Amino acid sequence: LGASLLLLVTREEYLTGFTSPPVAFLTRFKLFVLFRGCTDIVCCIFFILAILAYFAVGILAWSQGDPRKVIYPTDSRGQFCGQAGTKKPLLFYFNIMKCASPMVLLEFQCPTTQMCVEKCPDRFMTLVKAYTNSKDFNYYKTFCKDGMSSSMVSDILRQGLCPAMLTPSKPFTRRCFPALGKQDGVITVGNTSHFDDGSGNMRDAKDLVDGVKNATVVIEARQVVMKIFEDYTQSWYWILIGLVIAMLLSLLFIVLLRFLAGIMVWIMVALVIIVIGYGIFHCYMEYAALKGEPGADVTLQDLGFQADFTVYLQIRQTWLAFMIILAIVEVIIILLLIFLRKRLLIAIALIKEASRAIGYVMCSLFYPLFTFLLLAVVIAYWAVTAVFLSTSNEPVYKVFNDSDCEHSRKTCDPAVSSLLPCPDSECLFAFYGGETVYHKYLIGLQFYNVFLFLWCANFVTALGQMTLAGAFASYYWAFVKPDDMPSFPIFSSLGRSLRYHTGTLAFGSLILSTIQIIRVLLEYLDHKLKGAQNKCARFVLCCLKCCFWCLEKFVKFLNRNAYIMTAIYGKNFCTSARDAFFLLMRNMIRVAVLDKVTDFLLFLGKLLIVGLVGVFAFFFFSGRVKAFEDTAPNLHYYWVPILTVVIGSYLIAHGFFSVYSMCVDTLFLCFCEDLERNDGSAARPYYMSPTLRQILWKEETLTRRDEDI
Repeated sequence: LGASLLLLVTREEYLTGFTSPPVAFLTRFKLFVLFRGCTDIVCCIFFILAILAYFAVGILAWSQGDPRKVIYPTDSRGQFCGQAGTKKPLLFYFNIMKCASPMVLLEFQCPTTQMCVEKCPDRFMTLVKAYTNSKDFNYYKTFCKDGMSSSMVSDILRQGLCPAMLTPSKPFTRRCFPALGKQDGVITVGNTSHFDDGSGNMRDAKDLVDGVKNATVVIEARQVVMKIFEDYTQSWYWILIGLVIAMLLSLLFIVLLRFLAGIMVWIMVALVIIVIGYGIFHCYMEYAALKGEPGADVTLQDLGFQADFTVYLQIRQTWLAFMIILAIVEVIIILLLIFLRKRLLIAIALIKEASRAIGYVMCSLFYPLFTFLLLAVVIAYWAVTAVFLSTSNEPVYKVFNDSDCEHSRKTCDPAVSSLLPCPDSECLFAFYGGETVYHKYLIGLQFYNVFLFLWCANFVTALGQMTLAGAFASYYWAFVKPDDMPSFPIFSSLGRSLRYHTGTLAFGSLILSTIQIIRVLLEYLDHKLKGAQNKCARFVLCCLKCCFWCLEKFVKFLNRNAYIMTAIYGKNFCTSARDAFFLLMRNMIRVAVLDKVTDFLLFLGKLLIVGLVGVFAFFFFSGRVKAFEDTAPNLHYYWVPILTVVIGSYLIAHGFFSVYSMCVDTLFLCFCEDLERNDGSAARPYYMSPTLRQILWKEETLTRRDEDI
């Protein structure tokens, strides 16, 4: 009976906001768990239905799509070269010079017959000359349509069964293009500057240039992508080694912070200044070394866009820009350290307290791996679904002809191509499209795929934030640390988040995803209006982009603190967001002094790890160090693995330091809540540790001093 009455008292205390001290053997956080209920149930149901619909979209896309459409070239009959139906891997153009037509830029398809071949032609030959020699004609027939019989040359050309000529070609992105070269400033093909076009006319090799340029307009970007892909195949294991080094450095740094927080922070600050200073010195040396070099004084504006990014490193202006940017960053960091030197000591003390909390919840350091795994699944599902959706169109055939014809560029059926109205017309594959209901709403399915990707990704991130917040809140609100903490804080918090607060997580991530999808649409509109002359529309669009960027940052900040309040009190999203917002507003000075200065120090830690790994990757992949010349792989663009390692290192460091950041934010919010509900007396004692009480005293002293000044 006494225990029951005690529980009724503690329940009443919970409902009235804990105005009285909690019962000794039943801590505040345990009460929150005891009386916790499901929150935002409607949004939870809506999220589950959206996920089921997302699976349905994926199944529909997988049943309709074919990724081979973006991997393999397609001949005039709509067959994939090198796949079922034809084992011939290369695409051959009957008349590459027709690709010089401006229509290629509009329809992305050459108005000439295209067929799959085993290998590209390696010699000059015309149909007229080959017809007189059986051996040459047998070779020539390998580039003709199937079923071609030895009829008259004029009939063969009139029916479009064979090309009028063959030119020496080389395969490029699975397509045969003329083997163009240059001798003494004259364009050649097959070591000759003239060729017979098959109709008795001699043509210059330069006539092929426009055709080749337009034929490759769609695949120029693919060339760069293929080179980047080759670089990845040559360097992937070295990239993995770099990422492992970044992970080990991050883990080592976090462990050292646990025991040597003060020393490690000052070492981190010093190393960041040294690394950035070395970057400035290196940029200056490169800038000075290029003085007097031919072409080094060309401006970036005159150079324009280059697919080979190493070209930019041969320009003095590039290194000057790098040097100025690094110098500005160095000056900003030094000035911040000077003006915040007193606040840094308080922030270091807060990091020490966070290190102590993480020491009791060590498995929290590896929780980002679980978040990364879930995000990888979400990204993979989105990417696969997007590919299948984009390749779920049907082949569309159009009428191509040389003479004037009213049916030109209209759709046709290749099965009845003999019934075409114009005598010189051909029914050739043009592109992938469709007129069914599914194809009409395909853009809507793509939009849904993007929106659900953002929603799921934000949900996974929110789940990680609430799980870590719940674990660290159990540390703070434990009256006797760590005896009053759960046995497995991370697993207990993860279970509570999924069992009670899936709707809250879905609600917060839905708001954020809606803002992000609006930003995506604004970027799309901005891309479409780049050529527009309406400056007013461009200005309004720019303002909207800026406003929604700020709104996204604010919602992320509000969501993060709302999840912390939900993890503590178990209330719904709106109530938690309101309570967190007003709590932070009442403690705005502390937010600026403690929380943000601590975030700045943690950002310097991430910057240090990225800088160390990035410098090592630069010297290794660029071959600047002789010891690595034989070990480093041969690459088209050495910046590809460097950039990958730098970005990957930042994500890894961010994953580990996000645990610290979440711990600091949670302890800070609990700290502010503790100050408002308790006064440190015997009746209402503080839950904060003696270290945090010391931080409070220092912070209040500095605040009063600043107010007096």
